[in-house]
Amino acid sequence: MNNARPVTIIMVEDDEGHARLIEKNIRRAGVANEIVPFTNGTDALAYLLGDDGTGLVNKGRQLLVLLDLNLPDMTGIDILEKVKGNEHTRRSPVVVLTTTDDQREIQRCYDLGANVYITKPVDYDGFANAIKQLGLFFSVMQIPEAE
Repeated sequence: MNNARPVTIIMVEDDEGHARLIEKNIRRAGVANEIVPFTNGTDALAYLLGDDGTGLVNKGRQLLVLLDLNLPDMTGIDILEKVKGNEHTRRSPVVVLTTTDDQREIQRCYDLGANVYITKPVDYDGFANAIKQLGLFFSVMQIPEAE
């Protein structure tokens, strides 16, 4: 990502194996940005929106959220709603990366403001390749600052 300010990738993924695979393949694609991992929605939202929930904590930062929908404490949909509903984080791109390929779920994510929806391939090679492609996509996309 060749923006003036460094883009921080927030990865919300409770499966440790998937998280390692995602990071490894993003790195393989040449993306060196900081990746901040979270295994649950509560901690991710606290980081994204701050303890007061205003989102001011990330004002002026460039964030990209990689979001799994199936989390232990809440759904990724809840996180997506809160991130896109907050004036300070609503422009941050959210990439949904999940095993769910239910059309209603996909539609709901886009309706709530998801920028990209990717279904995780079930086999290792397919998943690794999808993430590598995603890393190449990250390296060229432009990301706005949080307001």
